[in-house]
Amino acid sequence: MSQEPDAVFLEYIVKALADFPQDVKVKRVVDEMGVLITLDVNLGDMGKVIGRDGNTAKAIRTLLRVIGMKNNARVNLKINEPEGGKNSVAPKTVDEAIDELMR
Repeated sequence: MSQEPDAVFLEYIVKALADFPQDVKVKRVVDEMGVLITLDVNLGDMGKVIGRDGNTAKAIRTLLRVIGMKNNARVNLKINEPEGGKNSVAPKTVDEAIDELMR
């Protein structure tokens, strides 16, 4: 894990929220666009990290931006969908998609 203040802060906050803190992974990448912090959590913790209507994730992003402004950096947060998550369904074949549309 990076020892940068933004990554340390994110890891601390998310581990405090999580039921599975051992599964929290924070990756920090810097490029010409700024800082991108990628967060991986256990599927069981996604609801807690995102929050109702995404309010917890919005709050965390806001705080990360404040930390970034203090360090003259643009900080963005990406929360990865865990395996088996809502959006990780197997792609359909063309025939399956057409059959579904015809119903």
